[in-house]
Amino acid sequence: MTEIFDTEIIHSTLIKAPIEKVYDALTTAEGLDSWFTQGSEVERKPGGKIHFRWKTERSDVTGGIIEDGGPVLEVNRPTHFAFQWHPDNDSYATTVHFKLEEDEKGTIVIVQEHGFENTPKGRKALIGCATGWGEAITMVKFYLEHGITYD
Repeated sequence: MTEIFDTEIIHSTLIKAPIEKVYDALTTAEGLDSWFTQGSEVERKPGGKIHFRWKTERSDVTGGIIEDGGPVLEVNRPTHFAFQWHPDNDSYATTVHFKLEEDEKGTIVIVQEHGFENTPKGRKALIGCATGWGEAITMVKFYLEHGITYD
């Protein structure tokens, strides 16, 4: 059995928007497709499924579509949402947790991810996801604060 890497990704930012609006942008298919994905599906209940779908022009992706997802673990609108997915490979899942806190200026979003395998591929996935979550949290911030979408 492969050892799980004993570190996690943590990103946080302030988004100048109401907590319910931020929560819905992160946890619904309509919200995700507004700023991040194209054709996502979310069953927003524990035991439900989350499915991400991105269109890409990367030459190493057959058909120009990247997809991933897994089970929804926790739903507590508007403060917590957790799910699992497979950013490294299909043999194991990592856990992603969104925590939202109200602030006088808007909403603080904290994204945490853990459970990467301690292998060269697992460590590479951890670095990629750390970068990716930083980009994603910035994208949702720009979308909610300024209406800027990702095309």
